[in-house]
Amino acid sequence: MVYNSKIKSKQADSLFEAVLQLETMDECYRFFEDICTIKEVQAIAQRLEVAKLLKSNKTYNEIEELTGASTATISRINRSLNYGADGYKIVFEKLGLIEKE
Repeated sequence: MVYNSKIKSKQADSLFEAVLQLETMDECYRFFEDICTIKEVQAIAQRLEVAKLLKSNKTYNEIEELTGASTATISRINRSLNYGADGYKIVFEKLGLIEKE
């Protein structure tokens, strides 16, 4: 089954195909350093960390203190975890952070 994404486009397909070709952490660092600003990479990394902390039942205050993320960002990520496209869930399963359903 193919997910019907709200962001689907030929350009997005090309981006994700490129990401899927990366094989090492070094390759990821090099590609993302070229394609994103430092702030963009930091924001994406922060969101993933916030999602992990939400999954481990940390409070908004604890997460804000640990990551520097605003409560608005934490709330948005919490909505994605609960009502989103299950992207975080897929990654957490692949990373072994949660059990596959």
